[in-house]
Amino acid sequence: MAAVSGSSICLRSRSLSFQQKNHQAKTALSSFKSVSFFSQRKSFPSVRLQPIPLRFRVSCAAKPETVDKVCEIVRKQLALPADSPVSGESKFTQLGADSLDTVEIVMGLEEAFGITVEEESAQSITTVQEAADLIEKLVEKKDA
Repeated sequence: MAAVSGSSICLRSRSLSFQQKNHQAKTALSSFKSVSFFSQRKSFPSVRLQPIPLRFRVSCAAKPETVDKVCEIVRKQLALPADSPVSGESKFTQLGADSLDTVEIVMGLEEAFGITVEEESAQSITTVQEAADLIEKLVEKKDA
């Protein structure tokens, strides 16, 4: 079992096998970026943990049809072929867009969805998914 208090971790276990203890320790430590271990006799330097690669990504606030429509608009604004791979994870820069292209994409999105995107929000959009999420939020706000 792992107990967390402040920035220190105390791992303790009674009747668990070594494998169970090891698994629980890894689970407890996997969410920390840096961990300090303290003992009554010695103080050990902080240990830097390597990030654990994510196997899936959960960030789909926008409806799939919104993402698809944004993909179509991006393809049109950047004059990409219809079969070019554009998805929610696509970054505008990787698709060949510069800052002027990004402004034109935002203008196309405003026209298609009947919304107005503030300049600060427009500057923070770097991917199709971010654009779709922002559109969903603005459409919701507009309808309320």
